[in-house]
Amino acid sequence: MSVQPIPPAILDAVARADLSWQPILRQGLDAVMRAEPLYLPTLAADNYLPTEQRLFAAFALPLDQVRYVLVGEGPYPRAESATGVCFMDGAVGKLWCASGLSKPVNKATSLRNFMKLLLVADGQLAPDDTGGAALAPVAAAAAADSGSIQTLAELQQNLTRQGFLLLNASLVFRAHVPPVVDARAWLPFLQTVMAALAAREHRPTLVLWGKIAEQLQKLPETKNFPQLSSEHPYNLSFIQHAGMQALFGPMQLLRTAAQ
Repeated sequence: MSVQPIPPAILDAVARADLSWQPILRQGLDAVMRAEPLYLPTLAADNYLPTEQRLFAAFALPLDQVRYVLVGEGPYPRAESATGVCFMDGAVGKLWCASGLSKPVNKATSLRNFMKLLLVADGQLAPDDTGGAALAPVAAAAAADSGSIQTLAELQQNLTRQGFLLLNASLVFRAHVPPVVDARAWLPFLQTVMAALAAREHRPTLVLWGKIAEQLQKLPETKNFPQLSSEHPYNLSFIQHAGMQALFGPMQLLRTAAQ
């Protein structure tokens, strides 16, 4: 069966990915076109997030540097926040303020809970006491410490240094479309991405946050990947997830120049 052309507006975004990924992303888009021929043309004519051709921003990390694939649900539902990179809220600059985490971090519920998980994993917060009173002195100390990261951009850099490909199960957010529907349409694309990663000598660890992301466990391409999964970070219980604490704790992501 012949594959219809990928809409130019979608294809143009591929050029922003690292060169190592571009043929794979095109193959993934072809797979979406075969599975649901009207999906991408309809999407290209619709309003969706992220904007500014950032659809494949996560693929700035070269293929051979990927050690972990972190998969969330979908982009933040705000234009200033959706960056095309899982979990990285474009509206967030500084991480800390005098009373704790900055207001933009607190607005991004999932990011806030991830920050608290990192602080618990580092021993700076008690698992059963992560509220404002306990957080304020920790944040004040971090804001004054040159060895602590100060911005979300630094956190993203540390994750990238660790080899994290920061994906979403749905690459887009549309206010009038349930995330699970868009995620289902992107599954052939993600299957192509996982096949490329599975072909490498060393398979990355798959880190799945939430029920929509866990759909990737059903793909044959991910069968032999090391895997960790948890509830989505917008759940408060995520902060106490022992598996995620064990994964992220040793990485020291809240320290500058994490290795």
